[in-house]
Amino acid sequence: MAYRSLTRAAVAGLAAVALLGTTACGSGFDDNSGDTAQSSGPANLQILIGSSGDAETKAVQDAAAKWAASSGNNATVTPAQDLTQQLGQALAGGTPPDVFYVDAARFADYASVGALEPYGDKISNTDDFYQSLRSTFTYDGKLYCAPKDFSTLALQINTDLWAKAGLTDADVPTSWDQLTATARKIKAKGQVPLALGDTRDRIGAFLVQNGGWLMSADGKQPAADTPANLAALQYVKSLVAEGLARFPKQLDAGWSGEAFGKGAAVMTIEGNWIKGALKNDFPNVKYKVVELPAGPNGKGTLSFTQCWGIAAKSRYKEQAIKFVEAMTSGEQQMAFATAFGVMPSRQSVRDQYTGAFPADKPFIDGAAYAQGPVNAPKMDSVLRDLEAGLQGLANGDPKTILANFDKNAKAALGG
Repeated sequence: MAYRSLTRAAVAGLAAVALLGTTACGSGFDDNSGDTAQSSGPANLQILIGSSGDAETKAVQDAAAKWAASSGNNATVTPAQDLTQQLGQALAGGTPPDVFYVDAARFADYASVGALEPYGDKISNTDDFYQSLRSTFTYDGKLYCAPKDFSTLALQINTDLWAKAGLTDADVPTSWDQLTATARKIKAKGQVPLALGDTRDRIGAFLVQNGGWLMSADGKQPAADTPANLAALQYVKSLVAEGLARFPKQLDAGWSGEAFGKGAAVMTIEGNWIKGALKNDFPNVKYKVVELPAGPNGKGTLSFTQCWGIAAKSRYKEQAIKFVEAMTSGEQQMAFATAFGVMPSRQSVRDQYTGAFPADKPFIDGAAYAQGPVNAPKMDSVLRDLEAGLQGLANGDPKTILANFDKNAKAALGG
């Protein structure tokens, strides 16, 4: 699935709020879902996916049909019009699909109310999933669901504009200091150096590169207001203030990939979804991809991922787990990668993947040092407030932005 559209979905919180509101009134879920009558006979699995397009829909439907034929079950794959909304309504209404995509940003909301079956320990060779992805789908110490695939952020460079600015491979930035120096050379030639998304899903990478993040590792405590995060935000603000980085709206673009495609900036920071977007919308742009520059604390990037969720109220949990096992095999993940461009969540097919898609190596290398999204429930309004602060970073106070996050997150988690 293309994760770009997930990061700023306008309706992202509505269904989760409805779900949480329902459970608060006593008609919710129970992690002890053994009272759901289980069927050991042939299953009629209902599978809800958030598809990036026809290629993904067909690939998942074909894989499900193959599994159904070999296992003696039925499996119906339905692409959602709005996955968050439809899934939230189905879970709250007590009639969820058996298996469904769960975005990492929504995972904790669903896990915290018992909507998900914690089946992670029943999937074979879970250590083969990248550690950062396993951490993303762990709640209260349990691996709830198998990571489906993932994306990370990397640095894209327009090679024609790079040469026009008189730059060579020696100027490719591998540190913050080099990023600043190279950006100044580009600016001196009259070009915009870097198009940077004004959200936590882009700026957050700088926090990780300086050894920080917004939450504690277990997702239970806010951890934004720290010297490491402050220095990182101050660095990003300095790039913006000096004109070395511009937000998409400053470049008359909806997202930084569009600005990059239009030639409005020499570099951008995006995920591997940019490959399809440039191919479709800006097929003549020549570019290369490198890992993000390291910060004072080393390399850092962000990961975007989904898991195969299984409903706690499913009648077919045993069959659903076998379905997920088949969907997350290395062979099947490579088939999905070829069909619609996702990166496999299993490390065992990493070399196979980079052999088939060598240009994506910087993205998959990022898995070793990637940070997943905020992994805590009830955070929608907190994150919206953070986004507003980051969008005003050019004239804002980084310390205030971080302190506000901690204050709001503490209230949300304690409420």
